[in-house]
Amino acid sequence: MKLDTITYGAPLAEVGDQIASARAAGYDGWFTSETTHDPLLACAAGGAQAQGMTIGTAIAVAFPRSPMHTAYAAHDLQALTGGRFVLGLGSQIKPHIEKRFSATWSKPAARMREYVLALRAIWDAWADGTELAFRGEFTRHTLMTPFFTPQPHGFGHPAVWLAAVGPLMTRATGEVADGLLAHGFTTRRYLEEVTLPALAEGRELAHRPADAVEVVLPVFVIAGRTEQERTAARRTALENVAFYGSTPAYRGVLDRHGWGDLHEQLHRLSRSDGWARMPELLTDEVVDAFAVTCEPDEIGAAIAERFGGLVDRVSLSTSFAVDATLVDRIRTDLGG
Repeated sequence: MKLDTITYGAPLAEVGDQIASARAAGYDGWFTSETTHDPLLACAAGGAQAQGMTIGTAIAVAFPRSPMHTAYAAHDLQALTGGRFVLGLGSQIKPHIEKRFSATWSKPAARMREYVLALRAIWDAWADGTELAFRGEFTRHTLMTPFFTPQPHGFGHPAVWLAAVGPLMTRATGEVADGLLAHGFTTRRYLEEVTLPALAEGRELAHRPADAVEVVLPVFVIAGRTEQERTAARRTALENVAFYGSTPAYRGVLDRHGWGDLHEQLHRLSRSDGWARMPELLTDEVVDAFAVTCEPDEIGAAIAERFGGLVDRVSLSTSFAVDATLVDRIRTDLGG
């Protein structure tokens, strides 16, 4: 397993230093998510600092962006990083797509599948000089003249990873993507019984080999050198599990364990400004299913024990500060 670091955004002036620090610490990849900053701009601002590291978005929200806009940005970032850019895309959820982005929400799995096919059609037209003639259910791209065709950069198409939780999006990922961005709100059981079988179904439907799709997982980690650090890390993990557990889109993970009632309780509190009380509903059994709790020096071994053979890359979701020495230990224990 490889070890990546994910940031939830920073001012553009700080991105280069972030990537340089991640590279110096020994991480295999640096990824940024779309929260309060544009992740594609962040990759452009710091991409030249990658120098051997994979960098990318985890995720950029797909549907508000035309596939053509995304294709241009990803093409340029692939050139900037020397072929080490990963375009991670996610669907977000309906309220954000419609009310925050004022974009269209419908058939998210089918729409995302088509989105990736549209990207590949555009990139193929640029690379091969073939006619752009993509006609889908949701988008049409049928015009590309030499004036608007980028020069080839020689690094091939960017890898495309898709964020997926439910079976439909996971199956679509298996059909068309290069990587699956599994959600941190998952368990070994959910991966084994829902995620990986759906991914395999998609691969088989598209006649793709078993190693066609990397599986990427952020892991909630509760660790610390001091009692204060361990308490803070546990609080962060509980807040994350409670938040995602309250979201209807992720209820299926709890249902798989027979914890549907917990979702109902968390959801009610989230709608009545009861956020502070939500972590109190999580039992030790629930916390242990979603988070790895261990000593700092055992993080890599604990993750390998739980997810070894199931995932290809991991990142650490924790408030605990991981220094370069520990990164090296974790990567060794992961076998990366």
